[in-house]
Amino acid sequence: MTNKQKETARRLLGRDYGRLEVIERGVVKRLAEGRHISRNVNREFEDTRTFDQRVADRLASFGGSWSFIFLFLVLLTAWIGINTVFLLDGKPFDPFPFILLNLVLSMLAALQAPVILLSQNRHNDRDRLQATHDYEVNLKAELEIRDLARKIDRMEALLTRRRR
Repeated sequence: MTNKQKETARRLLGRDYGRLEVIERGVVKRLAEGRHISRNVNREFEDTRTFDQRVADRLASFGGSWSFIFLFLVLLTAWIGINTVFLLDGKPFDPFPFILLNLVLSMLAALQAPVILLSQNRHNDRDRLQATHDYEVNLKAELEIRDLARKIDRMEALLTRRRR
C-alpha cells in the first residue's frame, strides 16, 4: 500500500485504506496508479473453460433450442409411426405402450438435466463475475465524479471570491 493509495482512499471514500473492502481497495489502487478498470469479463471467463465445460455448454445450448425440440418431435413421430406400421405386420420392435421409448426418454432426461444444470451454474458464475466487475466500474466512476464535483466546487468558490 502506497501513500498515494492511502491519500486517494481518504480523499475519495473518507476512510483509511485498511478499512476498505477488497473490491474498494482494488478500485482505489487502480485510481491511484491511473490504470483502467474496464476489461472484457466474458473473454476472461471463456479463456478459463475446460474441455468438459465447453462440451456441457454446447450440449445445453443445443438441448435448450427450438432445433432440438423440432428434431426430437420428428424422431418421436418416426419412432411411433414405424412401430405402428410394424405393429400391423405383427413385428414391432417396441410395441404399444412404447416401453423402450419411455426408457430412452428417461435416460435422455437423466443425462440432459445435469448437463444443463452444469451449464447454468457456469453462467451464474459468469454473471456474478460480471456483476462484481460492473460494481468496480460504477464505484470508480462514482468516485471520479465526486472528485470532479469537489474540484468544480472549489473552482466556483475561488471565482466567487475573486468577483467580490
